[in-house]
Amino acid sequence: MTDRNPKPTKAERTAAAREQARAMRQAQQKKDRRNRLLVIWGVVVAIVALIAIVAVIVFSSMNRNVASTGPSPANANQYGGFTLTSTSALEPTESFDIDTETLPPAPEEAAEETPVPPGVVAAEKGQPIPIVEYVDINCVHCADFAAQFDDQIAQWLDAGEITYEYRTVAFLDRNSPTNYSSRGANAAACVAAESPESYWDFMKAIFAQHASGEVKNAGLVDMAKSAGADTDGIEDCIDDDTYRPFVKYADQLARVDGISGTPTAYVNGAEADLNTFAETVQSAIDANK
Repeated sequence: MTDRNPKPTKAERTAAAREQARAMRQAQQKKDRRNRLLVIWGVVVAIVALIAIVAVIVFSSMNRNVASTGPSPANANQYGGFTLTSTSALEPTESFDIDTETLPPAPEEAAEETPVPPGVVAAEKGQPIPIVEYVDINCVHCADFAAQFDDQIAQWLDAGEITYEYRTVAFLDRNSPTNYSSRGANAAACVAAESPESYWDFMKAIFAQHASGEVKNAGLVDMAKSAGADTDGIEDCIDDDTYRPFVKYADQLARVDGISGTPTAYVNGAEADLNTFAETVQSAIDANK
C-alpha cells in the first residue's frame, strides 16, 4: 500500500525552516519599523504640543502685561474708533480715560441678530453718510476689502459725501506670536494722535503690505514715515505700546457689542452686505441729497 502522506525529506524540512525563519524576520522588521515610526511621530506631536503651549503662555503673558487703564489717543472716540472726514483729516474729539475692567463681559455665544453697535447712526438730511468699519490689521479679508474699495472711499471722502470710521480690533492676536493685530492697531492709534493727516494713508499702507506678512515695530515706524507722518514721538509711541490699553478697550467693546468677524461695515446706521458695498453707499448718498 502506498503512503499518501510521505514524510518530508531532510532538504524539504530545512527549506521549510528557512522560509519560516525568513517570514519571522520580515514580520519582526515590519514591527520594528512601525515602532520606530510611532516613536518618531510621538516625538513630533510632543514637540508641536510643547510649541503650542509655549505660544499660549507667551501670548497670555503679553496680554496680561497690557494695562487696563490709560488715556485715549487724540482724535479717538468713546466707541474705540477714529473718524475720517477726508483723506487728510480726522474728526477731533475730547480726550477721555479708559478702564477695560469696567466693561461688561462679551457674550459667550453669538446672538442670532446682532444689534447695531452704539455710535452707529444714520445721517441727517444733507449730511455726509457715516460709514463704520470694524477691521483687524492682520485680517486678509480686510486687506482684500481695502484693495477693492479704498480708491472709491477716498473719492467719497474728499467729495464730502461720507465720513469713514475705523474701529480696530485684535481678534487675530490668538494666531500671532507677536500680537501683530494689537501692535498694528497701536501704531495706527499713534499716527492718529500724532499725525492725523497721515492716518488714511497709513491704514492704506498697512493693508497693502498684508501679503508680505507680519511687520516688526521698526517696519511700522517706516510705514508711518512713508505715509507722511511726523515720526517725532511716533517711534517711541509704537515701541512703548503707548495705546495698547486703548486697543484692548476697542477690542473688548467690539466683542461686547457682538462683533465676531472682520471686516464688518455699517452704512448709514445699518449693517452692509460687503458684496454690494459700493452700491449701498452710493444709494445712501443719492437718497440723502
